[in-house]
Amino acid sequence: MLEVADLSVTFRRYSGLFRQVEKACLTGVSFRLSPGEVLAVIGSSGAGKSILAHAILDLLPANAVLRGSVRVAGRATLLPQSTAHLDPLASAGRQIGRAADRAGRRRAVVPALAGVGLAAGVARLRPHALSTGMARRVMLAAALAQEAGLIVADEPTAGLDPHHRNVILDRLRAEADRGAGVLLITHDLSAALARADRVAVLEGGVLAGVEPARAFAGAGEGLSPAARRLWRALPENGFLSDA
Repeated sequence: MLEVADLSVTFRRYSGLFRQVEKACLTGVSFRLSPGEVLAVIGSSGAGKSILAHAILDLLPANAVLRGSVRVAGRATLLPQSTAHLDPLASAGRQIGRAADRAGRRRAVVPALAGVGLAAGVARLRPHALSTGMARRVMLAAALAQEAGLIVADEPTAGLDPHHRNVILDRLRAEADRGAGVLLITHDLSAALARADRVAVLEGGVLAGVEPARAFAGAGEGLSPAARRLWRALPENGFLSDA
């Protein structure tokens, strides 16, 4: 489904008039994602989570330098972080239809909307008329309309209330249960654990560990140090520190 091997990403920029330097954002990242699996990628802001998503889907800018390898078996799609990815001039229904057409799929718009908990009338609305929760579910419907085997979801619940967050995460889990591979990039460890099979922890562009979701229990004795710090710092664990 997805195999990432020794992936490093740097960005070239000018220092002065002629000299180019490279800034490292990911270093030596390796993991596999299998069909039917949700792999959550957890990390703080700036850890390299979104860069990883864009590297997997070959969406990095021209000044990016990628080393290592990314192998995707079958079709892949991105569920982007920002609702600005929606076309402001096109209705929700048209955008879902376009996504399906680009993937060579035939998909009825109304069932696609119903599948993410939206009414048929939403198909006529443009992005400015959608709430944040509605816009994110339209983007999810567009991503699912492509019937891809790999779904890369980049912070798909940012800014959402718990209800709409659960709608999106539960649907992603359902897609995995149907056989898709889901790479769930998020900073919300608690929400991810309820749906993920494994959790990968990124720290400063380095993969600090990949843990089974069931290992996040008790005081986190069986976790890597990075994963244990995140687990123990959750509110439900009393904001504990290993320091």
